[in-house]
Amino acid sequence: MRVLKHLLRASAAALTIASGHGAAVAAQPAAAEAAVRQLMPVEQFQLPNGLRVVFHIDRSDPVVAVALAAHVGSAREEPGRTGFAHMFEHLFFLDSENLGPGGLDALSSRIGGSGANGYTTRDLTVYLQTVPRDALEKMIWAEADKLGFFINTVSEEVLAKEKQVVKNEKRQSNDNQPYGHTDTVLVENLYPQDHPYSWPVIGSLRDLDAATLEDVRAFYRRWYTPNNVTLVVAGDFDPAQARAWVERYFGEFARGAEAPDMAPRPAALGATRLLFHEDNMAQLPQLTVAWPTVPAHHPDAHALNLLLDVLTDGKTTPLHAVLVEEERLTSAVGAGAYPGKVAGEMRLQVRAFDGVSLDRVKAALDAGFARFESQGVDVAALERAKTQREVAFYDRISSVLGKASAIATYAVHAGRPDFADEDVAALRAVSAADLRRVYETYIKDRPFVAASFVPRGKPELALAGSRRAEVYEEPIVQGAEADVAPVAATGYARTPSAFDRTVEPPYGEAPALNLPDIWQAALPNGLRLAGIEDHELPMARFEIAIDGGRLMDRLDRPGTGNLVAQMLKRGTRRLTAAQFEEALKSLGAEIDVGLEDEHFVVSGATLARNFEATIALVQEMLLTPRWDEDELALAKAAVTSAIQSRKVQPNAVAHRMFERVTFGENHIYARDPLGTEASVAALTMDELKRYHAANLAPNIARFRVVGAIGRDRVEAALAGLGRDWRSRDVAIPDWPAPQAPDRAQLFFYDIPGASQSVFAFGYPGPRRAAEDHYPANVMNYILGGGGFASRLMQQLREGKGYTYGIYSQFAGGVRHGRFQLMSGVRANVTLEAAQLTRSILADYAGSFSEADLDVTRSFLTRSRARAFETLDAKLDYLGQVTDYGLAADYPLREQGIVDRMSVAEVRDLARRYVRPDAMTYVVVGDAATQAERLKALGLGDPVILRSLD
Repeated sequence: MRVLKHLLRASAAALTIASGHGAAVAAQPAAAEAAVRQLMPVEQFQLPNGLRVVFHIDRSDPVVAVALAAHVGSAREEPGRTGFAHMFEHLFFLDSENLGPGGLDALSSRIGGSGANGYTTRDLTVYLQTVPRDALEKMIWAEADKLGFFINTVSEEVLAKEKQVVKNEKRQSNDNQPYGHTDTVLVENLYPQDHPYSWPVIGSLRDLDAATLEDVRAFYRRWYTPNNVTLVVAGDFDPAQARAWVERYFGEFARGAEAPDMAPRPAALGATRLLFHEDNMAQLPQLTVAWPTVPAHHPDAHALNLLLDVLTDGKTTPLHAVLVEEERLTSAVGAGAYPGKVAGEMRLQVRAFDGVSLDRVKAALDAGFARFESQGVDVAALERAKTQREVAFYDRISSVLGKASAIATYAVHAGRPDFADEDVAALRAVSAADLRRVYETYIKDRPFVAASFVPRGKPELALAGSRRAEVYEEPIVQGAEADVAPVAATGYARTPSAFDRTVEPPYGEAPALNLPDIWQAALPNGLRLAGIEDHELPMARFEIAIDGGRLMDRLDRPGTGNLVAQMLKRGTRRLTAAQFEEALKSLGAEIDVGLEDEHFVVSGATLARNFEATIALVQEMLLTPRWDEDELALAKAAVTSAIQSRKVQPNAVAHRMFERVTFGENHIYARDPLGTEASVAALTMDELKRYHAANLAPNIARFRVVGAIGRDRVEAALAGLGRDWRSRDVAIPDWPAPQAPDRAQLFFYDIPGASQSVFAFGYPGPRRAAEDHYPANVMNYILGGGGFASRLMQQLREGKGYTYGIYSQFAGGVRHGRFQLMSGVRANVTLEAAQLTRSILADYAGSFSEADLDVTRSFLTRSRARAFETLDAKLDYLGQVTDYGLAADYPLREQGIVDRMSVAEVRDLARRYVRPDAMTYVVVGDAATQAERLKALGLGDPVILRSLD
């Protein structure tokens, strides 16, 4: 990232234009503009078989990211065979001929990778992960094995199992979520039936069921050819050596049939379409409006993005002002552009307050557009939006993984992997006239699709004139799907090769673990400071962690701390909420305030050159809040809406219910940190002021910062806060730690019609600084902490197809900790999945082996090369040291624990902390079909949990 560093310094000059500091720009040397052209410099070449290879050197950390991008997404599918591209993404991670069982997932766990990952879009499928630099040859060998030696390992049994996994993903992401069918309704009506964007990327459950093994093989032969793939390597490596490896491992693959580029094809929507759906999972009405626009990197693409910002992002923007501030119909107006290679669309989304007619929402949107037309483009707002988008772009490419992904996407969408500089330049060049032009061209008086999603039984809230959308909702039928057969380990033909590919390449020279240098200090008022200076990016990230958090709420006033946090962001004595927001944006900065279990946290990010100005705003916010009654009403409405929405979000409900039964009704952690509708309504401004005055004190707080800012500048910037923020005695309530149960107990919360059941199983565990905490996490790696290396994932997902994902972890705080297991499983195997989970937990201590310890040790040791790559990672490291009292060299001490750990110690830890016979089991799902069946779990009748209030 050394080249990126120079670019961003030059970019800061451009960003100051947006801030109105022209004099600073004039002082920049002409050479800075040349540096701008070096955003992500690449070296690229093509093998004779058509494989496109792109290298980007970044020597800031001893890691390398590898991305394999296949130029195929859902747009290459056919009606009736949708979801293939995404399902193939899943299959690709599994076995291959020479990688052997476990494929990329097993390799990643051995070499300390970030975990093999991938994503599918309408236009491409990308497989990527970050590894220590000494494992690069292994990754190139592995990716080549997937491309050329994979398809023979896909059997009928493998396909049947992976169908269940993908269907579980769809249930988790779409069917079992409020408003989850919105995208399907929009694309099916925005595009004609024969348009390649007229179905969602994940496809339909019925199409997935219909897929045959020959369909999968034909898809592979057509699209997974070297001439339809781009390989990107980004990070700290020798490009000459890497090129030799690429040529060796990929060179013998035969070129496939040429894939003609897909020409742009606009949606060509002829008339407005209004649709509605009664959503079983929704508590509030939601309106989503979509207009056809332009493909990615079209000359109008950036103008459309910025138009959305100028319309919705900020208190003074026209749509936000009308819908949120004046009409009080919602807490926010969401907006997004969705450009692809073939076409694009723009969407506005409004989740209205309880009982609000969506006709009122649409009328308010129209009024907001009319205001925009009469007032024109706010030039200052446009410049702030450009600043924010540019900084966000730099944040996305702050890791080598982000850069590899961006380069791969540019290669497909723009046809050039080195397109980033032109992309940023195009963003900077957008004018107010451009925004007005694209509004007139694509939005004003143009046909659109409007999807009204309303709670079941309330169709009257939908837009007038809407017709019922065709939405397939999978019924919960016991035994509807056959058990997945065990996958055979052998029985396929091997593909010939010019050399022995079964020999895994050796490691290179192992990188050393270098801990960042921490500086620490204290201000006169007791505020402790800690920082890590890092000039890789011209940015700084910071946090103020104040002891207390949820512990400071009262049982009869839950949600007080959260509402204080919301109010702090809504202006200062000197600045209105809108002025405060605009001041931050003009600096390229952001500030958030939130409540955690044990801390009240102010977090932020800014361009390092604007650190002092940003901290001055933080000081204003903390010491002189505005306490505006009108803003309090808006904040209460937003929090109440969030409380109502969470009532049927299965994962959120499971977490809430687990806390309730773990801590007991009379513990503050049994209360929602947002509060209840009643408690939020009852809170007064005086109560918030008293909370602020009594609980937020510097002597129980830590300030930490990482980035291109040294200690002297930090201390100087914080001098005012150190002087004016008065210390005081704060009594933090001594809420008791949860008691370890002496027997297992089963609880059930009913969400009627849920297509998945969510598990939250757990047991008390060690606090973060306890001697057992890290060893317990080492023990948990093979159980449920190691992703696809874990037994829970291997057996429930890979073995049975019951779930999309399952994990377990030891989470430790200052005062206490817990072991917790979470998963969403197919509803009609709730009992079977729970039985298998209990069996795995019960067998773990006795079955953990030396081979398991070897995999654990290899991953935990080698993955440390990735430990401090990003600013966020360094900030988390500071948090572990300053909030939990860990020694600055705790990563080295933990490495020593890993080195010394024995199988006997792991088994002892498992017996003490993995206690299926004395664990709390919470299940959230459809009680009518699943609660009675769970009696067979042997834990007695499920205790039915009722209200969330």
